[in-house]
Amino acid sequence: MKLAFCGNDCDECPRYLATKNGDEKVLQETAVLWHRLGYRDRVVSPEEIACQGCTPSNWCRYEIAKCAEKKQVDNCGECEVYPCSTILETFERTEAFAKESKATCSQEDYARLRKAFFLKKENLDKINNDRRKRKTTDDPAK
Repeated sequence: MKLAFCGNDCDECPRYLATKNGDEKVLQETAVLWHRLGYRDRVVSPEEIACQGCTPSNWCRYEIAKCAEKKQVDNCGECEVYPCSTILETFERTEAFAKESKATCSQEDYARLRKAFFLKKENLDKINNDRRKRKTTDDPAK
């Protein structure tokens, strides 16, 4: 599983997969869906919606990528202070998007979005729990 810094599953993301596969038709369909959901204020071009994956130089609503780079972690679940106020705010926003999307999308689109974006807390919780277990195993005094 390729996770974004915030816990999104890139391997399920229609933007990322279509970009990786060079599928402009799916990129255009995704642009229409993003507009319909209110993620974008207009239908953007396939070039604008394309995604190569998160990097600290990409735009991020909460600047999570820059934070992860600064803390030298691959995602928030690996961070010592997880869950911080920033990621908790992200989870709240994601929950609101999930509810809006469920009311707006087809079942198929919602299922795809759910796998890609709406399970970020579960994805990061698992990574954080695994990190804590490793830390305890590596240092039994803790």
